[in-house]
Amino acid sequence: MSRGKAEPMQDLETKINKILKEFADEIQTETNTIANKLAKAGAKQINANAAGTFNGRKYSSSWTTTTEKSRTGNTETIHSKMPGLPHLLENGHASRYGGRVSGRTHIAPVEEELVKKFEEEIINVIQGR
Repeated sequence: MSRGKAEPMQDLETKINKILKEFADEIQTETNTIANKLAKAGAKQINANAAGTFNGRKYSSSWTTTTEKSRTGNTETIHSKMPGLPHLLENGHASRYGGRVSGRTHIAPVEEELVKKFEEEIINVIQGR
């Protein structure tokens, strides 16, 4: 094989790799943006659900988001500043005087909705490219 024919193949490979890297970077940026937007919306929605369900503004206003950045993309976490309490309120707990306090579902529906929206938006981004 002559040297002249090998170079165009290497150029083609380089160009394809460049295009794929740009595509991956665009998708990663869009994914991070979507995740951040949905996490903030989810925290607000849980806040609203908790405000109408539980006594006290302290618990409902404790919902926030945290972003962990890494080489492979961001991780968005919705959490309460009152650790342990969301689990007890969502799933129920033993009462002080014996018996059981039933849980009130206010987190799971938001989680299901966010997962569905995230999947839909990511599919739209990939198909739109």
